[in-house]
Amino acid sequence: MLYQALSALDKRIKLPRVKAHCDIPCKIYDPISAQLAVLTMIRMVDLLEELSAKGTLTANEQAQFSRLVAQKEEHGLKVKEEVRVIWGDYFKQPQFEQFPEIHDLAHGIMLAASAAKQHINRDRALELLNQVNRFAEIFWATKGVATYTATCPYPPAEQLVYPKLA
Repeated sequence: MLYQALSALDKRIKLPRVKAHCDIPCKIYDPISAQLAVLTMIRMVDLLEELSAKGTLTANEQAQFSRLVAQKEEHGLKVKEEVRVIWGDYFKQPQFEQFPEIHDLAHGIMLAASAAKQHINRDRALELLNQVNRFAEIFWATKGVATYTATCPYPPAEQLVYPKLA
């Protein structure tokens, strides 16, 4: 009912449209979401390669293949979105001066995410992970937080950069 009333009002006086990501700003940024999205892409590639090795796929396996590809695509977009938000909303002039490579790195991540989405290729997804890990190192360094690298405890068991929060 309220929606209908506002819609009718909008038709008469044309209220301005607004959209926002989270431009409050909340100051809660963490590259782990991008890192986990890349790990998911790598895991999907591993599972896709396992299915491809079978040769002929059943209808259920073909459906599984489609779902895995869709998840790889979705997580590729998530990598781009998470990095874009941190790069665009968090990084400011002092961080750009401290790490002038951040512009090229963010652009490289966008290109690498696209390439990882376009192919079922583990090496491309690993290159994306390397770039996102470097992005995480820089992010934490701008906050004065040391990092360490460790193998994640779940498939695909790749190296991730973590903040030392102790």
